[in-house]
Amino acid sequence: MSGGRVTAPTTDHKPARAHRAAFILKKALLSAFVALVLFSLMIGIRTEAGPTGQLIYWTRFSELASLVGAVFIGSIIVELMRQWLGPAPTANLIPPPVQNGLALAGRLIAPALLIFTLLVPVIFYQQRYILDLAILVLTYVMLGWGLNVVVGLAGLLDLGYVAFYAVGAYSYALLATTFGLSFWICLPLAGILASLWGVMLGFPVLRLRGDYLAIVTLAFGEIIRLVIVNWQSLTGGPNGISGIPRPTLFGIPLTPADDGLAARLGIEFDPTHRIVFLFYVILALALITNWVTIRLRRLPIGRAWEALREDEVACRALGINTTTTKLTAFATGALFGGFAGAFFATRQGFISPESFTFQESALVLAIVVLGGMGSQLGVALAALALIGGFELFRGLEQYRMLVFGIAMVLLMIWRPRGLIGHRAPTVYLKRAEAISSDLVKEGHG
Repeated sequence: MSGGRVTAPTTDHKPARAHRAAFILKKALLSAFVALVLFSLMIGIRTEAGPTGQLIYWTRFSELASLVGAVFIGSIIVELMRQWLGPAPTANLIPPPVQNGLALAGRLIAPALLIFTLLVPVIFYQQRYILDLAILVLTYVMLGWGLNVVVGLAGLLDLGYVAFYAVGAYSYALLATTFGLSFWICLPLAGILASLWGVMLGFPVLRLRGDYLAIVTLAFGEIIRLVIVNWQSLTGGPNGISGIPRPTLFGIPLTPADDGLAARLGIEFDPTHRIVFLFYVILALALITNWVTIRLRRLPIGRAWEALREDEVACRALGINTTTTKLTAFATGALFGGFAGAFFATRQGFISPESFTFQESALVLAIVVLGGMGSQLGVALAALALIGGFELFRGLEQYRMLVFGIAMVLLMIWRPRGLIGHRAPTVYLKRAEAISSDLVKEGHG
């Protein structure tokens, strides 16, 4: 300051610009290197078995270089746009009428989806492939809702959920083939046996959380699979169990025999009748799973699950029995997994250990996470997208898994809480309430 004048300090922006340029270049090079590692074996080198059994390979380095270059340039463009545009404005650009319309559409998704599901056998009666795919989707919806109790509500990372799926399937198969029990008697027994195994898993992991819990549950799933493979006198080992009875309608079989349902109704027998019946059976089981889960969330045990998910230490401080809370979560999730396993066994008529690998657990967990942990509707939409997505990208052949994996990564970047993120507690204050000054320690309100 001289003679009443203030001299503004001069700043040199060149070092800052150089620093930003170096940061952008470093990030782009790192992205290009990752793309090179990922795409080198997928696209750069292709192998194929020759006519005499020898391995034939050829290179496609030009396509590989094009992809790596596109990733490099794209990373630079994205980072430049992020720095030029700055953070997104916090003001809401959507008019209130449009917000109200979107909220109404969101509330109508679940009823519309349920009505469409009920009409699927009517609309696609002549398309066996779509009916089989719909049954598969509903099976994974039920598995997702069962795992959602453990992961989404209680916050317990379970990587061995396929074990309960296998216990339910083998329980039904052994009871039905050995003792000749019907599906409707074996179904609750399979769920109860799977639930008991859930309690057995819960006891060793009472003091574990996070990564350690995930490792133990993963080991539990592998133990069950190895027991099934090696206990050949009971489970049949790698050969599995065949000749599993089909479900009946109040004791009436869905067969072309004289005592079948078609003969009793005086109509022509159609094999699609059994497929439609199985569709409505798994739909009823899935809806029961959804209804029970929603009811449990509103009970004290459901609120205890949510408290355990948010903070186990605070949960203990509030006097909640975490032992009972964890065991009930594992038992409830295993119960629904056992029901789904029993249905899988009666639908296939044959089961083997190959159907209960870790890949199944990973797929069900992906459905729960991508759909939104704790969200029933999100899990259903994620199961439809994941299981249907595999079929949608089937025509892409070698790029099928690549495109599908990229879609999952982008979804987790843009929607980190899942399609429908829902972690709000069941009980909360709908509006802010003033607290009297008498209740405040300082007495000033």
